[in-house]
Amino acid sequence: MLRRYQRFLADGEWPDGRVETVHCPNTGSMLGCREPGSRVWLSRSTNSRRKYPLTWELVESQAGTLVGINTQRTNKLVREGLDAAVEVVL
Repeated sequence: MLRRYQRFLADGEWPDGRVETVHCPNTGSMLGCREPGSRVWLSRSTNSRRKYPLTWELVESQAGTLVGINTQRTNKLVREGLDAAVEVVL
């Protein structure tokens, strides 16, 4: 992650040095989640009409914790976590 700007956009740098603008679906301040150099996870949209086909999904905080950025995925992530926890307990 290089920088976040205009609430919905962020620039990220690939390992090969290429810089690409991605959609940021979180309109909050994201304090502590937008530090330059942070490792991020992206998804690619199959919608060819989108101006920015990549969406910022997760970021690894400086403490090493994964933080969900895409608020539209919150319920699904919690469900997956609960399902995984039940599988481990049983």
